[in-house]
Amino acid sequence: MSDHALRPTFALGGRRPVRRLGFGAMRLPVTPGPDRERGLAVARHAVRLGVNLIDTAHLYGWGENESLLAEALHPYPADLLIATKVGVAPPGPGREADLDGRPAFLRAQVEEGLRRLRLERIELLQLHRVDPKVPLADQVGALAEARERGEIAHIGLSEVTVEQLAEAGEVTEIATVQNRYSVLDREYEDVVDACEAAGIGFLPWRPVHPATVAAGEVTAVAAELGATAAQVALAWLLRRSPVMLPIPGTGSVAHLEENVAAGELTLSDEQFARLDGIARP
Repeated sequence: MSDHALRPTFALGGRRPVRRLGFGAMRLPVTPGPDRERGLAVARHAVRLGVNLIDTAHLYGWGENESLLAEALHPYPADLLIATKVGVAPPGPGREADLDGRPAFLRAQVEEGLRRLRLERIELLQLHRVDPKVPLADQVGALAEARERGEIAHIGLSEVTVEQLAEAGEVTEIATVQNRYSVLDREYEDVVDACEAAGIGFLPWRPVHPATVAAGEVTAVAAELGATAAQVALAWLLRRSPVMLPIPGTGSVAHLEENVAAGELTLSDEQFARLDGIARP
């Protein structure tokens, strides 16, 4: 399969081109054995298909997901961008996992991410969640300082409101937002619009809502196009906004190929309007 399905590109941060259909690595198995080998194979196949935006996080296996990507793909192709996220502390004796936006903690996680990913610079580093216990300016400021040190290139946020995006933007340039969003879940519609207005990339997580396969309008359009409901949901996202960068995840090569093929779907104006009306009042 060619990378035609992944074009056109988006200039992340106004400078770094990435293809608009990426890959979310969260579901890749990291436990040693046959499952891990399958995870390595899926990651490598994503790159062979032309994917050049892969999303991971320290939270995914507490660093093991990052290490798996390094094992699978290092040395990295020149055009491959691996994005990771920081700001969640792992569980420990007597405590559960929790948000931790203290600047010292974020600095340490950036350094750990560099080591695990075998990178000298992380191209996109996102704050996994805003820690309500720490001023947002301090959290974003810590990432801005890491960028000044040359440890990261672009800064992103996850699960933020329009107000939080604006507040962070007063501290430093924000390149991406990663919020939950899909054709069936429009809670952050205003954030998508704000990102589009500012040229900020929007990476929807859970881009294919679990109920998609049973959504009447989605399945009807899928039947018309000879596609799957998941492919239609991804095609709708790609048309929804030019800053949309879906990152569907899977641990299956076949499912990966299905997701990438979604970029070849063309929705008619009428089909897009029908889908667009599903979750709107």
